[in-house]
Amino acid sequence: MRLPRAALAAALLFAAAGAAQALPSFSEVREGHRSSETELLSREGEVLQRQRTDASVRRGDWVALADISPALRTALVVSEDKRFYEHSGVDWTAVSAAAWGNLWNQRTRGASTITMQLAGLLDGDWRQGPGGRSVVQKLGQTVSAQVLDRRWRKDQILEAYLNLVPFRGEIVGIDALSRTLFGKAAHGLDAREAAIAAALVRAPNASPERVGRRACGVLQSLAPEDAAARDCTAMELLTASVLLRRQWAASEGQAPHLARRLLAEPQSKGQARVRSTLSAPVQRFAVQSLQQQLRELQGRNVEDGAIVVLDNATGEVLAWVGSSGELSQAAEVDGVTAMRQPGSTLKPFLYAQAIAERRLTAASLIEDSSAHIPTQNGLYIPQNYDRRFKGWVSARTALASSLNVPAVRTLVMVTPDAFFSQLQRLGLPLRESGGYHGFSLALGSAEVPLLQLTNAYRALANGGQLTPVRWAAQPTGAGSAAQKPAAPVQAIDARAAFIVGDILSDPMARAPTFGTDSVLATRFWSAVKTGTSKDMRDNWAVGWSQRYTVGVWVGNARGEAMHSVSGTSGAAPVWAAVMGFLHARTPSRAPKAPAGVLQQAVRFGPDASGLPLESARSEWFVAGTQQSLFAMAGSGLPAASASTRGTSAASPVRIARPANGTILALDPDIPPDRQRVQLSARPSGTAATQEWQDASLRWRMVSAAPPGAAEPAPKEIGRGAAAAWMPWPGRHRLELVDAKGQVLDSVQVEVRGAGVVASRAGGR
Repeated sequence: MRLPRAALAAALLFAAAGAAQALPSFSEVREGHRSSETELLSREGEVLQRQRTDASVRRGDWVALADISPALRTALVVSEDKRFYEHSGVDWTAVSAAAWGNLWNQRTRGASTITMQLAGLLDGDWRQGPGGRSVVQKLGQTVSAQVLDRRWRKDQILEAYLNLVPFRGEIVGIDALSRTLFGKAAHGLDAREAAIAAALVRAPNASPERVGRRACGVLQSLAPEDAAARDCTAMELLTASVLLRRQWAASEGQAPHLARRLLAEPQSKGQARVRSTLSAPVQRFAVQSLQQQLRELQGRNVEDGAIVVLDNATGEVLAWVGSSGELSQAAEVDGVTAMRQPGSTLKPFLYAQAIAERRLTAASLIEDSSAHIPTQNGLYIPQNYDRRFKGWVSARTALASSLNVPAVRTLVMVTPDAFFSQLQRLGLPLRESGGYHGFSLALGSAEVPLLQLTNAYRALANGGQLTPVRWAAQPTGAGSAAQKPAAPVQAIDARAAFIVGDILSDPMARAPTFGTDSVLATRFWSAVKTGTSKDMRDNWAVGWSQRYTVGVWVGNARGEAMHSVSGTSGAAPVWAAVMGFLHARTPSRAPKAPAGVLQQAVRFGPDASGLPLESARSEWFVAGTQQSLFAMAGSGLPAASASTRGTSAASPVRIARPANGTILALDPDIPPDRQRVQLSARPSGTAATQEWQDASLRWRMVSAAPPGAAEPAPKEIGRGAAAAWMPWPGRHRLELVDAKGQVLDSVQVEVRGAGVVASRAGGR
């Protein structure tokens, strides 16, 4: 029996020696180390965001021994392996003591050295299982430790051990431990923190009380003469509080939303560092500018925002700010990709299409007045932002001043379906068709993401050519294949794109709405458009310079309306700040006119007072559309039918508002007593002014009666040429009568919506 046992022992020893010879080198272990976090780098190589990508373990970066606290190095050796620097991988003195203790059933310290533990971490065959190590595992671990000690230096063994040892729960390695439990780098651990870390090595998942007692013993070994080290109660309290901390956030930095998107892409899997196209200075300034503006808007119910900065030439994303961070209650929502109503920011594409189709020129006159457009759902009555009309204006003034009624008149010429196709060519992912939105598409009733909208403006900057945006840096180095840029698509006519850019860069053209000292005016050439969606839920500023295109959105991720925030007070200051930063040392010059565009002097015909509608100027035209004089013309919009109006043709006064057939919708979010319809009358023919403005005019409402019931008596709702009426659900006939009760004019209206709704306290 002795020979087989000897042969078995020899075989085990041979197998263990073979496995030990396969141990990796120190450089292989260090290079193979992978953090559970992935870092997003800027184009300059700076870390912009750290994102956890391995949910199974919490492991930090590899830390060199010189960057680990001396107190921790000492505490670990004292606690785990006092003769670490003396033995050759196996402490035979400790082994003998352990064997003697086992023989006499005495409790002794384990004989496993730091080198032996490291061997178990490097080779899973020697790792301790739930029932302890087998004889073969112990033998293999012993042989491997001696091989390691011959091949590696002591400092390498200690460094690798501290980076690979499990400490508590999912925490592995000194970097993760230091940042998670102590909130600092490994070189900053003091004696008490080092004692706790060393105590966790022996019993990673022990109770806080047990870890605290062991840590107190380690601290006393480090400083036996220190009175504070003998206060184990204080040490146990500190240990209990430390073990409850989780100070290492799963993600931190300046670009969390782009990091999530980029690190989820297949080419980023398994990478410790991923380089993006973001510019670190631009990203930091964009975040700072957005947060500063939102702090200034506190009290106006605005807490979210987003910014995109694109390089015009390459399409590279230089800044991607998805939210306002700590200022937001929905910071995880990415405002760069969220679908929002763009408001007036779609108008430049509409006018560009009309100019390209030769339906308009920049000097063409469009009437800015009350328009009533019949649709299958009733009359569509667009209004300007300031509720005022400016009469006949040029297309240049209409676009730069963001007048709504001229934009709708332009869409009537282009048609919603054709404009919808144009927006699709520009890369805007619209969910519904042009027919679904109807004429409201001119005012941005569709929903688009900031990223695609900004890239569509970049197409205007590039002569109408559209290319995709890119946020992942091109690979560099030997053997890396650079991605071929996508071929540009001529999404819009280059001549029309140039003219629209010239309009949006004209401070005098935007003066009727924004004034001459608007925040949109920059000290360098730039073109910009603002927009505000219905009920002030979204606010935009998008524009470009010679080199960059910047898009900004502010609002609320939850969709709540802002309070008294316009394009120039919400998003525009952020846009201007970012543009100013980009061009602090970089000039921006106006683009050169493309072929097929010419400039000509124009003058405008007189208005009703005999003055020119607009000042004479030099204007850009698509070749073949130029002319020198522009005078008033008809609006081209269909008028409301008068076939159902109950009035005599000889009546001196007619109802101007509302139009016959108007359908009104009550807003359930606004208290009924805060919703008013403006009623107004105007003279008919040559009626004297004092006659139709006489206070004897009365407004009456007659509600439709149920089938078979008698018509109710008229109810007076106002007096004078103008009045405000609180609408009531149902079909009604509004009558304008004189002092004798004679009906001068009447219109049919229908009110739909909320019905009787209790008023909210304080309203909106």
